Amino acid sequence: MDQFLLFGRPTIRFATAIVAAAFVLSASVQAKPPFVGHPAPAFTVALLDKTKVSSTDLTGKVVLLNLWATWCVPCKAEMPMMHIYNKRNQSKGLVIYGIVTDDNVPARQLAKVDAVLSYQLAKSVKGNYPILSGVPTSYIIDRKGILRYAKAGAFSDSEFAALIDPLLAEAE
Repeated sequence: MDQFLLFGRPTIRFATAIVAAAFVLSASVQAKPPFVGHPAPAFTVALLDKTKVSSTDLTGKVVLLNLWATWCVPCKAEMPMMHIYNKRNQSKGLVIYGIVTDDNVPARQLAKVDAVLSYQLAKSVKGNYPILSGVPTSYIIDRKGILRYAKAGAFSDSEFAALIDPLLAEAE
């Protein structure tokens, strides 16, 4: 019973208030992920060079937001495939951002990887694009700004092409 005493007075109401506040805060921090088939939430990507790109700058493009971690083997395994695919399809309106989810890697180290990829790496994304059940987590947005795909897990070559090719074929 002593754990509920503060200055000799019962603090059950105080403890209840703390629990309620923690619940409200956790609910607001863990926003629900966006829904496939609905308009994609607005976002801003912060690139390694500190340039910021907004979703409004990408209207008419097919956008892939790929959240990955440097320690994640499947994340690194899909990068060469996405690099080649992007290199072949940039001119068709494909834009890929590889968003690093671990903060402990210095930008100068990531810049070495960024320099060899055909798509840009980013340090963060602001907007409702949470990591789903793990990394990599990918979100694909069509030319009209509709979220067409949201899923955790690495892409196979054929799965990636099956998702992106039809979107690139759609008129701008």
